Amino acid sequence: RKLFFDTHALVCLLEENGFTARQSEVIVSALVKIMNTNLDMIYKDMVTKVQQEIALQEVMSHIGGVKKDMIILEKSEFSALRSENEKIKLELQQIKKQVMDEIAKVRADNKLNLNLEKSRVKELHAQQDRALTKTDRKIDTEVADLKTMLESHKLDNIKYLAGSIFTCLTVALGFYRLWI
Repeated sequence: RKLFFDTHALVCLLEENGFTARQSEVIVSALVKIMNTNLDMIYKDMVTKVQQEIALQEVMSHIGGVKKDMIILEKSEFSALRSENEKIKLELQQIKKQVMDEIAKVRADNKLNLNLEKSRVKELHAQQDRALTKTDRKIDTEVADLKTMLESHKLDNIKYLAGSIFTCLTVALGFYRLWI
């Protein structure tokens, strides 16, 4: 250890200011002991360059170990995330398949309902057509009956007319014979 001040100069300074040689040496000796004690305390808390390099190497090795652990964790986390992602993809595919099945069922139900409605409409049209045909036949039958009745009345009218004409002629001939 080196002291960075001159102890002899301090002794001389103390002697010049009224201390005896013995007192000056004791004071300087006490100061040296105090400084050595303080330096010991400081040195206990201080680290040497070699110790610092060793500590640095230990810290670096710990950092390297932590890096390796982090890389391993990252890989394991990445693989865990990848497997979780695969699980989610599978679940998504299953849900997609279920949705597609449901859509197919709904489409099939809609087609069935549409076909049923078409057949009901066709049946309704067929019923309407039968009713119309029946009504047309009734109308045609009624018209034919009316024509027949009209012809019959026409013939009756012609008979009555012919009978009336012949009766009038007979009466006129009878009057003519009577007057002639």
